[in-house]
Amino acid sequence: MIRRALLVAALLAVAGLAQAAPPPKLVAQLKAQADRWDAAIVRKDRAAIEANMADDFRQIDGRGNVETKASFVDGLVSADLVIDPYTVEDFEVRVYGGTALLSGRTRMTGKYQGQPFKSHYRYIDIYVKRGGAWKIVSVQISRMPD
Repeated sequence: MIRRALLVAALLAVAGLAQAAPPPKLVAQLKAQADRWDAAIVRKDRAAIEANMADDFRQIDGRGNVETKASFVDGLVSADLVIDPYTVEDFEVRVYGGTALLSGRTRMTGKYQGQPFKSHYRYIDIYVKRGGAWKIVSVQISRMPD
């Protein structure tokens, strides 16, 4: 009986963290921040890329590899990589207290070591509000068939 009551209390506590729909102003703010980050990535603006990221940032790529903030940014600004401007499809924001999940799909093109590439993937970016600012703490991507 006590176990059941604790389980119900835990489920109610977790359910209370979710918002039915995040405030439109917050969604617009996070979308604009994500768009600025994408643009900084395309133009290889190291300072702007890093400013959006938490120091403990991690990325899990489409092959299951884990990148740190330093290795992730180094890869993006490498002379070997050129990313064409891209758009995000199926963009969605979900907010749980001080955590926001931004997800969508991207079809990316560019060149790596002079060779053209195309990729299509679904992603989730996890932002956490720290010191009054939203910072990206984690990215995970899943490759999708063309």
